[in-house]
Formats: sequence, structure tokens, C-alpha cells
Amino acid sequence: MKSPSCATCGKPPVARYSPFCSLRCADADLGRWFGEVYRVPDTTADPDAMKGSDDEDGGVTG
Repeated sequence: MKSPSCATCGKPPVARYSPFCSLRCADADLGRWFGEVYRVPDTTADPDAMKGSDDEDGGVTG
């Protein structure tokens, strides 16, 4: 079975940095996460349906 390649550059991974080949590639990937390059689109929530949901307090005052 062929082992997967580095998730950033495609070189063979090194166990210490798996699934990456080096600390540099691991840090580059982390930077992409921090920069919000990787995103999962949210198609389940309708923005109009969510309006006012935070304003409701269930009738409790005080």
C-alpha cells in the first residue's frame, strides 16, 4: 500500500511531522487554517430564518 504524500507539497511524509514532510510544510498548512483559506460552506442555515432568534428571552424579564 502506497503511503500518502505530504499534504502541502507532495513529498513523502516524515513520521515526526505526519502527514507533512517537514515543520515548514506543517506551519504553512497551519497558516492557511489561521488565514481561513480552508472553509466548509454552511448551506444548512438560512440567514433570514435566524433573524431575531437571539432577541427572544422566552418572556422572562429582569
